[in-house]
Amino acid sequence: MSDFLFSDESVDSTQPIQNLNHFWDILIVDDEEDIHQVTKLVLSGFKFEDRTLRFHHAYSGKEAKELLKENNNISVGLIDVVMETNHAGLELIRYIREDLNNYDIRLVLRTGQPGEAPEESVIRDYDINDYKNKTELTAVKLKTLLYSALRAHRDIQIIEKHKKGLERIIDASSNFLRCDNIQDFASTILCHVSSVMGLSDTEIYCAAAVHHERQEATQFKLLAASGEGVEPKQEAIPAEVQQLFIESHNRKCTIKTKNEYIGYFTSREGSETMLYVSKNSELQSMDFQLLEFFANNIALAYDNLKLRETVKDSQKELSYILGEAVEKRSKETGSHVKRVAHYSMLLAELYGLSHYQAEIIKLASPLHDIGKISIPDRILNKPGTLTDEEWRVMQTHAEQGYEILKKSTNEILQCGAKIAHQHHEKWDGSGYPQGLAGEKIDIVGRITALADVFDALGSSRCYKTAWPLEKTLELLKAERGKHFDPKLVDLFLNNLDRFIEIRDKYPD
Repeated sequence: MSDFLFSDESVDSTQPIQNLNHFWDILIVDDEEDIHQVTKLVLSGFKFEDRTLRFHHAYSGKEAKELLKENNNISVGLIDVVMETNHAGLELIRYIREDLNNYDIRLVLRTGQPGEAPEESVIRDYDINDYKNKTELTAVKLKTLLYSALRAHRDIQIIEKHKKGLERIIDASSNFLRCDNIQDFASTILCHVSSVMGLSDTEIYCAAAVHHERQEATQFKLLAASGEGVEPKQEAIPAEVQQLFIESHNRKCTIKTKNEYIGYFTSREGSETMLYVSKNSELQSMDFQLLEFFANNIALAYDNLKLRETVKDSQKELSYILGEAVEKRSKETGSHVKRVAHYSMLLAELYGLSHYQAEIIKLASPLHDIGKISIPDRILNKPGTLTDEEWRVMQTHAEQGYEILKKSTNEILQCGAKIAHQHHEKWDGSGYPQGLAGEKIDIVGRITALADVFDALGSSRCYKTAWPLEKTLELLKAERGKHFDPKLVDLFLNNLDRFIEIRDKYPD
């Protein structure tokens, strides 16, 4: 059986582009009242994409700064250079870009005294979009300038919305593989549709249904629905929505109307899934693009959902292979990484972390010594005591391991980076490389530190023989609150038989 779908979640709806009223906000900054009046007069009746202009006025750089703090919807700023000081306009531009971190607003510098701000140097040194001498700004040129600036601002907003939409899609996708069944998966998808489009829950209605090839064209199973007026366990598909599902099924394609989107997708097993999205206002082309991309992403995620366990097993095997490769290079057994992985998972669960978190730690902990690949053999496999200089080189493996893994966006490798970086930190702050202490050491680092030391002491290495269990336990007790998190030591000792069972299951 192959199904999938979509529901709702609190949304960070920071005024989507289509809801920014019906005008463009224009800021005029000039200490001459005549300039304000002439600019408004010339641009009276100006329209761009059916939106008129709304003017905001400031008569000094200081006044403009206060205005911009309160209003982040300004599209274009027409800024004079010389106001309360000879470079007040330039200082304002730097404030907008660097202090307010606003790179959306289009900034046009206007000056009646070009000598105070030479054009070439200003364009080179300041993030402005145009530079004009007031005497050259005829009515036609001013309007032309504004068309160009507003077009640029509109395009920047479109790009930003696409970026935020894609970020939300990526964020949503990270949750799909955590679902345990099709209904959970359906609700999770629906939960993110309004978020992807940057809308509130009341502005949008979503429904997802599945149709199997062996059923009649009119038979659809509603997987999930969300929006205003939707019952928590609603099972019936509204008649008008079902009719659109039937049409999409018959045409075998996605259908788009003025304010509706009906996505059509087939699975590798022949089932059809329909995603219906209806918005109170007209859907924009950007909305359709995001929905199409999102829905295709979901289709792929659903097909991969069934491979979740296979992927997880592959990740575990890869972690073991990488960990074992490091251990073999240092002429140690690969069973060490398996034992550390299982010790770490058990400790995580005893500590109270969720099964999912414990599983991530289990998959990541074999990478704790990945940084040793950067350590020369003469140091890594030296049978005797390391010199001070050699020990300093050996200590770099924690930082090196972190550097190797930190750039990955994979959750397991991110956890592995943290473990590699912190598994030699100590509870009392005397560890390396950062000298972290107590709970400033991430729990994944504290867990792996205890698991690694317990197993290392009980294993033979090129520079030592294996310690008997009693001696190892004495050290753990002595280092409780010094090297190790005292709570973890207590949990370990109180459940010792379970750790011994793991040790015996994976012998050298």
